[in-house]
Amino acid sequence: MNSIFEMGIHSAKRQYVHLSPDEETALKVGSRHGKAIVLKINTRQMFKEGLKFFKADNGVWLTNHILSKYIPF
Repeated sequence: MNSIFEMGIHSAKRQYVHLSPDEETALKVGSRHGKAIVLKINTRQMFKEGLKFFKADNGVWLTNHILSKYIPF
């Protein structure tokens, strides 16, 4: 987990990083793969700084990566 706060979040084996629109959804989705850990991301600042987001058909937001500066510690 510390590496996330140092290096950010990258898509790894997926095409994009997936963002849930709210904490309830994040917990539900994250619990499908074990114990869920929810991180709040400063997406407003990401958007202001020109990072791109895409909305999937299922309502999930997608982005290429999340720099650590957008993950409050």
